Amino acid sequence: MKKIAFASCVSSVIAMSLLLSSCQLFSGYQQIQKADSADKWSTKMYPVAGETNIACIGTYHCEITRIDKKAVISAETHQPVDKAIVVKMPNKKDTPLLDEKSIKLVALSASGIAGLTNYYARVKPIKREVQVNFYPENNLNYVERFTIIHEFVAGTYQLRAYRMQPKKANSSLLANASPNPLCVELIQDGKIERRFCKQVDVERQGEFVETGLFDRVATT
Repeated sequence: MKKIAFASCVSSVIAMSLLLSSCQLFSGYQQIQKADSADKWSTKMYPVAGETNIACIGTYHCEITRIDKKAVISAETHQPVDKAIVVKMPNKKDTPLLDEKSIKLVALSASGIAGLTNYYARVKPIKREVQVNFYPENNLNYVERFTIIHEFVAGTYQLRAYRMQPKKANSSLLANASPNPLCVELIQDGKIERRFCKQVDVERQGEFVETGLFDRVATT
């Protein structure tokens, strides 16, 4: 009787182990499926030889809406216009970009606005026009639109937005009540290449105008 009882106990333990193993395997499969989704952020750009990487940073949310004539991320849905161009983190087995018109998006990080994702773009290095929407507040109804034309080379680029600190206090109550102008810097491989700031003068109010890199501009 003891042998039978022992055998029955061992069978139960084995059956339970198999059941638990099945649950763990299923759970692991779910995690793999989740990891393959666009929500697995790369957290940084992974440059591919001969390519240009372009990201936007510095505000609650930002999105590259257009590169040259091709729509990239929708300003309405805040999602990639074509899901087929969204790829995983680059690796040695990646298929290279086909030509100068090819664009790929890689999920970079979680957005400061819940439910959204920041992406960076992979393109060939040529002169391009890049349009970006910046959201300085946790509010999708407040957007700052920025466009740059630049001769991009192979490497990584960031379009970083920030608020400019004024050089001196302004006595105007209206000026003091308004937020400091928004600036955008083009950073290539960690080095600032160009800077654009919104103008507060009457003639060009609201326009981004390129400024000298040695102007006294500070972040807030």
